[in-house]
Amino acid sequence: MTDYYRGSGDADSTQQHPTQGFQGQGFQGSAYPPPPAYGPTLPVGGSATATAHRRAKRPVALLAAVAIAAAVIGGGTAALVGNYTGGGTDSTGTTVSGTTVSQSSAGTVAGVAQAVSPAIVEINATSTSGEATGSGVIITSDGEIITNNHVIAGASSIKVRLSTGKSYTAQVVGTDANKDLALIKLEGASGLKTAALGNSDQVKVGDQVVAIGSPEGLTGTVTSGIISALNRDVTVAKEQDQGQQQQPQRGGGNWPFEFGGQQFNGDTGSSKTTYKALQTDASLNPGNSGGALINMNGEIIGINSAMYAPSSSSASGSSGAGSVGLGFAIPVNTVKSDLSALRSGGTG
Repeated sequence: MTDYYRGSGDADSTQQHPTQGFQGQGFQGSAYPPPPAYGPTLPVGGSATATAHRRAKRPVALLAAVAIAAAVIGGGTAALVGNYTGGGTDSTGTTVSGTTVSQSSAGTVAGVAQAVSPAIVEINATSTSGEATGSGVIITSDGEIITNNHVIAGASSIKVRLSTGKSYTAQVVGTDANKDLALIKLEGASGLKTAALGNSDQVKVGDQVVAIGSPEGLTGTVTSGIISALNRDVTVAKEQDQGQQQQPQRGGGNWPFEFGGQQFNGDTGSSKTTYKALQTDASLNPGNSGGALINMNGEIIGINSAMYAPSSSSASGSSGAGSVGLGFAIPVNTVKSDLSALRSGGTG
């Protein structure tokens, strides 16, 4: 029988920075300087048409050069604005700026990995059941991190390792079990690379995506694929101990969930929640939960949260719990709409 796995630390268990904009600067007084006191005038008895014809005889090379220069400047301006705005605003009314792919590397998996990997972390959460590994996404330079609630639920201590290898202790700021989201904060962090949150309302089936996380504790693992479907109903247990068979191993343990009216990997119990998910064929494995699903501009479009695995019998061993191309992610617009509540301590 095939089973679903919660795709990450299944066993363990901005202040929002608005996007900076540009402020226009105008002239004092008149919008244009006064006309010169001298200059060409129409000859007596001449006409504007004749003058226009004489001017048209000027070389066009200068005009071509000006057009080329404008194109170059325009491209540079677009790149600069992109760096300031990240994914821009959307229907949630929330913007989180961060690193995006450079213009020369846009549209490549290598470009996305290079730009976004520094903003993806490995999370080790310790509870009475043992230790499990998940992933998270840095959204502020002082260490606010978005992850799944099931990654840190019930944890007595949380350690976070950056892509640089540096480690921090983290505290839970807020949780939302209904959306399987959590916000944690690093202690004593500053100057961190942050991710840009995009707009999941613009995601289309067939869009290329990249997933970054720490499957089985392999920090910074990059996989790629496409968006396979939108608005999949995924049902998961809200409480950490609801039906879970926890194992004290990296990324191990079982997390039951339901899809299409069927239960996989155990009983979700009576306390459960359903959310709309993005489906992807990018490879996800235990430890990817809480990590990033990213578009080809380097913007986060989802938080990876669940995966489909071939059998429950192989789930207890890390060698059997692998991806078969059916992964699920919480849309980033759900994350952005929930940020204020999470920063206030969460809603459940």
